[in-house]
Amino acid sequence: MLLSFRRLAATILISIAMALPAAAQDAASPIQTLLQEHAEEIRKSSRRTIGPAIDALAASGLRDAQVVLEQWQNKDMWVDEETGLFVFAEKVDRNTLRIFDVAGGAEVGVFSKDRYDQLKPNSGIRGLIGSALVQFQLNDSDPATRATALTAIERDAEVSHLTALRGSIVSEGDPALKARKERLERLLTIRFAQVEAERIAAINSFSGDLGVDLRAALTPLVATRLEAAPLTETLAPEVRILTVGKSLSAAEAYALLVDKDLAPPRTDPSALRDTLIAHIENGEVAGVQVATLDTDAARMAAYVKLAETGAAAPLVTEEDVAASLARFAFFEVFVGAPLPVALAAQEALGDIEAKLALSQTADLALDGLSLASIYFLAAIGLAITFGVMGVINMAHGEFIMIGAYTGYVVQLFVPDYTLSILLAIPLAFAITFGAGVAMERLVIRWLYHRPLETLLATFGVSIALQQLAKNIFGTQARPLTAPGWLNGSLVINDVIAISYIRIAIFVLALIFLAVFLFVMNRTRLGLEVRAVTQNPRMAASMGINPDRINMLTFGFGSGIAGIAGVAIGLYAKVTSEMGSDYIVQSFMTVVVGGVGNIWGTLLGATLVGTLQKGIEWLNPSNTLAAQTYMILFIILFIQFRPRGIIALKGRAAEA
Repeated sequence: MLLSFRRLAATILISIAMALPAAAQDAASPIQTLLQEHAEEIRKSSRRTIGPAIDALAASGLRDAQVVLEQWQNKDMWVDEETGLFVFAEKVDRNTLRIFDVAGGAEVGVFSKDRYDQLKPNSGIRGLIGSALVQFQLNDSDPATRATALTAIERDAEVSHLTALRGSIVSEGDPALKARKERLERLLTIRFAQVEAERIAAINSFSGDLGVDLRAALTPLVATRLEAAPLTETLAPEVRILTVGKSLSAAEAYALLVDKDLAPPRTDPSALRDTLIAHIENGEVAGVQVATLDTDAARMAAYVKLAETGAAAPLVTEEDVAASLARFAFFEVFVGAPLPVALAAQEALGDIEAKLALSQTADLALDGLSLASIYFLAAIGLAITFGVMGVINMAHGEFIMIGAYTGYVVQLFVPDYTLSILLAIPLAFAITFGAGVAMERLVIRWLYHRPLETLLATFGVSIALQQLAKNIFGTQARPLTAPGWLNGSLVINDVIAISYIRIAIFVLALIFLAVFLFVMNRTRLGLEVRAVTQNPRMAASMGINPDRINMLTFGFGSGIAGIAGVAIGLYAKVTSEMGSDYIVQSFMTVVVGGVGNIWGTLLGATLVGTLQKGIEWLNPSNTLAAQTYMILFIILFIQFRPRGIIALKGRAAEA
């Protein structure tokens, strides 16, 4: 009846408008007719009553409906006070408006502003209009608009979005957007579908998925409410029984009974005292002398007398609490969804938690291996010099720094990042090789078999190199930019991801391992190095020059440190102090793995890297504390295995 009356009123208004000038003759358009049917709600602009009008526009299928909703949302829709017709308007000046027809947007003319009333939807109504516009945006010809609509739904989904989303999937031509729509449709089905079977099927379709959006959709479905019932009642088999003192504290259980008026409130000791004080008359409380109330039992007895007279609430002792708890069963019931849906969601969340724990373990292991590859690159040169020569080179970190700055300088002249890195690697090796040979000839060769003097001398060299770098490059961090193909991460799932730069460093570490093994096992230099390592006197007697081998070995180890600097510079900041960030870990890697053994260095790097990541995972808020714990663990490890994981025989073992 009401709808018929509205249609009659709309017909009358349209008939009146037909008598207006030709510019307003589209008053009988379908969109205007629809607006007139809901004119009262639209003009009233109440958040509580506007819903049917917006829904009618969204479901009308009219081409003009989207424009009307957009103009309404932007406060550009007005009402003609004389005819009651809805129009679009833009201000010409303070007193006049340029009017456009809601059907097609044709200009009607310029009229006085006094004749029109502007619709000013509040933020709540604009939000409802925005939700209604989503279905138009989902079918827009522009893929960017459709993607924006999906983002809006993902951010703030509503029940109405489910139908619109389902209707847009069939016509979606973009494979990526279609997959995104299908996933979002299943998520909205889990949240809003009315048919339980549909919700359960959607939950089961996500088997193996670890997405955060899925967990966000499932978690509300397994929400529970704590309930209590007398032990004499029969509980449904699907409820979860809670044991007081284990899965439920006695305080929580009794608080539930009090909230449900199943037990009296517990008597608070302070309230008991205040009640006694309030009822003191002539030095007595309920006929008991105040002077005798010097024990808990006496005070409770006096309080009981007050309670018997109605002057105080009944006394509830711990024995009363225990007796009340013993009379009831406590259990949880699902309140977020019907039982079959809640059980399906609970099972899915259980599977997700198990797979999530497995994925987190795998992600932690990958992080550990990634850090281990960095430490291996940083330590491999030190393992050579320390193992073969027994030299504690505190300037090793500065060779890493020199390599990183070499990469930076190359990129200043070669803008192609891929080519610059390929050029920087051999150039860094050559520069640091030369620096290592110069250091060995000028400093190290005079200090063999004098470890303390060697340590102090190389420490001084490291300070000098740091200061030289500051003088040349300044104190600001310099960029060493990775090629574009190393940007981003390899994403396995929502938990496991590793950056391409770390993968490249891991591959580079494996390449260096292979190169080192080839040099040591397949070349004359490697044979001579191994001979000097095992027995320098015997090697000298066989015609090998230990002095030359020491020089080349020190240069080779320094050159590898330079290459490591290029790789590390792609991942970490390039500063004059960057070497000090890796020198401690490099020595720990060498010592833990076994001095002078490449396989020991590899195992040491793996142990140090995974151990540091594991400790950081246990204590993520304090990285410094994690490193401290790691050093303490390694000190204990060395107590039990002082020669490292793989002990080396020869000069390194005797040093």
